[in-house]
Amino acid sequence: MRNIDIQSIKQRFGIIGNSPLLNHAIQVAAQVAPTEMTVLITGESGSGKESFSKIIHQLSPRKHGQFIAINCGAIPEGTIDSELFGHEKGSFTGAHDTRKGYFEVTDGGTIFLDEIGEMPLGTQARLLRVLENGEFIKVGSSKVQKTDVRVVAATNVNLLNAVEKGRFREDLYYRLNTVPITVPPLRERGDDIYLLFRKFAADFSEKYKVKPITLTPDAVQELLAFRFPGNIRQLKNIVEQISVLEYDREIDANKLRHYLPREQSNLPAVLSKEASASEQHFSERDILYKVLFDMRRDVSELKKLVFEIMTNQHNEQELIKEHGHLFDGIETVNGRTTYQHQEPKQHEAFYLPVKQAQMQDYEDQKVEDIPHETEEESLSLEDKEKELILKALKKHNNKRKYAAQDLGISERTLYRKLKQYDIEE
Repeated sequence: MRNIDIQSIKQRFGIIGNSPLLNHAIQVAAQVAPTEMTVLITGESGSGKESFSKIIHQLSPRKHGQFIAINCGAIPEGTIDSELFGHEKGSFTGAHDTRKGYFEVTDGGTIFLDEIGEMPLGTQARLLRVLENGEFIKVGSSKVQKTDVRVVAATNVNLLNAVEKGRFREDLYYRLNTVPITVPPLRERGDDIYLLFRKFAADFSEKYKVKPITLTPDAVQELLAFRFPGNIRQLKNIVEQISVLEYDREIDANKLRHYLPREQSNLPAVLSKEASASEQHFSERDILYKVLFDMRRDVSELKKLVFEIMTNQHNEQELIKEHGHLFDGIETVNGRTTYQHQEPKQHEAFYLPVKQAQMQDYEDQKVEDIPHETEEESLSLEDKEKELILKALKKHNNKRKYAAQDLGISERTLYRKLKQYDIEE
């Protein structure tokens, strides 16, 4: 294996940071660059995926050919085929001339398809033909044309989930994912956050002809503790705001907080339709566990209540006082007892603890903490977890990588669970 100088690659492409996760991603990009393999870059929005596509192009034999970056999510569905593959004159309203598409223009070069998950299914079929045979047909034409283009794709969504929902072609996914590269989010890069802050501060100092801003030690800790959901793009915007608006060039923690948005991720949050697929998977499981515990607790208490009524150990008032929450919605007016149905409050029913430590509280809760009752169906978290793991493995033909993605856990965690539950693959 050839020796790769990661530091020189960083200097050449202006990449700041020493995170092991970042270095690994750079190394994989440099190793795959001289080949003709298709690459799929995954990572959150704003994490710098386009920089890796440039590394792959510039370190490849195609470096003298064209490089075009295309945002698939920014091109309307009705025109994306024309943009990528070209069209013939008169093929549709407004097609006044014959036009070459990107795959024809970049013959011998590299195309970077960002947000590939937003590509329409019809266009996905055309792209698959290019990847398989190097062939394409212009819109409005019947002539097959050849092209020699390397495709580097990127996405900030889970494409496997999109495949399951019928939004992305499975054959295209596996054709694109020949070599996966994962770009780490900024919050997982440790001290790289502060290095990037200083780099941006110096850049904006030169741009606006002002003294560069600096951070006090407490402000540095505040900066490193922030999760940066917008990643590098968000950090750069924050540094630019401070550089322009602050007269005092030394920023303390209190002043920095004014520029850091209030984080929602560390607090209970209402599950929304816009939540990512992985968040939805996690929240549904979290809610299910909590509902199961609450139901079991209430059933046990109801059994105890019925037993006390049958044995006449308490009078009515004492029972109501002792088990008050079981009588919510029951009112007695003029000797008549009525039940008033109450809808559960949204924030009570659907709040989810996003911190993994809170999720672990549910998973680590022992069965001994719940009154033991003889039931036909086990409500043990371990049994349910084992059942879900078995289903995921069966669904993905015992492929741990895809089973772990489906379960919303890492492959290492899945391996530990397999050992814990003595599951044979």
